[in-house]
Amino acid sequence: MRVFDFLKRGTEDVVEAKASATGRVVGVQTSGRVAWSPRDTVSLTRTGFAGNPVGFRSVKLIAEAAAALPLVCQDLAQRFDTHPVLALMARPNGAQGRAELLEALYAQLLLSGDGYVEAVGGGMGLPQELHILRSDRMSVVPGADGWPVAYEYTVSGRKHRFDATQGTPICHVRNFHPQDDHYGFSPMQAAATAVDVHNSASRWSKALLDNAARPSGAIIYKGGEGQGAMSNDQYDRLVSEMESHHQGARNAGRPMLLEGGLDWRPMGFSPSDMEFQKTKEAAAREIALAFGVPPMLLGIAGDATYANYQEAHRAFYRLTVLPLATRVTAALAHWLSGFTGEVVELKPDLDQVPALSAERDAQWARVAGADFLTEGEKRALLGLPAVTGGE
Repeated sequence: MRVFDFLKRGTEDVVEAKASATGRVVGVQTSGRVAWSPRDTVSLTRTGFAGNPVGFRSVKLIAEAAAALPLVCQDLAQRFDTHPVLALMARPNGAQGRAELLEALYAQLLLSGDGYVEAVGGGMGLPQELHILRSDRMSVVPGADGWPVAYEYTVSGRKHRFDATQGTPICHVRNFHPQDDHYGFSPMQAAATAVDVHNSASRWSKALLDNAARPSGAIIYKGGEGQGAMSNDQYDRLVSEMESHHQGARNAGRPMLLEGGLDWRPMGFSPSDMEFQKTKEAAAREIALAFGVPPMLLGIAGDATYANYQEAHRAFYRLTVLPLATRVTAALAHWLSGFTGEVVELKPDLDQVPALSAERDAQWARVAGADFLTEGEKRALLGLPAVTGGE
């Protein structure tokens, strides 16, 4: 399976790398080819996270909110106040606590579509430490049947191989990808086009500010009596003076002295210039949409999808944060249960999420007032373990 994917990807890369012989001719009559940023994980992280404020804030908002959710550990019989799994998650390694570890894991999922957790030590019991590995350095090694048999971690040309045939020390959490069997699809990939548009609009705005916050005008050469066209030396000197004395923020408002039949005619904003800000705001909304963050929470102007901030905040937790946190913590609990043989469930404690307090209060009131339900059924509806014999 992996060989086929590799060959298919290789074919696609070759097709994309070809250039048409008529490309230059077409570029004369049109605006040329669109220049998109690379779509690999490292490039997307650099342009969409480190180089874009909307992408950065979207990832940080989701990762920090999901990592801050209180966790509960329970089995089919009881909910544990203290448990080795809870202790391990509280201090997964010497340099990180639970929030730092989970924030890194969620951020990796959002940026690359994959998250890798390494178990260190422990022998036959729970691991002594948990570490997050960078997804751009990890590769899946599939076996003959298509299932992973190993994971390879590459740093500076050196590889470390994690065997996955006898119980894996790697927990691989990935987003759904419809066209890949081993790697996940990240929201950053879906937002890549909007990120390019937003970054390009920001660069255009910066260039506009560097030119005194107005588009350039036109210098018209009228010439004097008996004078022909401007000579090359005159043209070069004029361009040099314009660049050194009249362009850039430090030269804003500086008067211009023209001579020799030259006339300056300023240009106003065209309709296309005025549309740049609207294009930038539309791209920002698309980036937020790809990550599932209400634009209102990011301070994007012109968005009135939700009636108020509180409603947007509640929708953000209900539709984005909780599904992500529930899926990841369930995968971690299943993986950690394999080390001890004790099946436990790890999930967010919804009763301690302030954004959902109104919904939880209403749910508790409805369940408590349902006289036709038994105590066991009520506890099951609230996500609590069943009551044992003497309780």
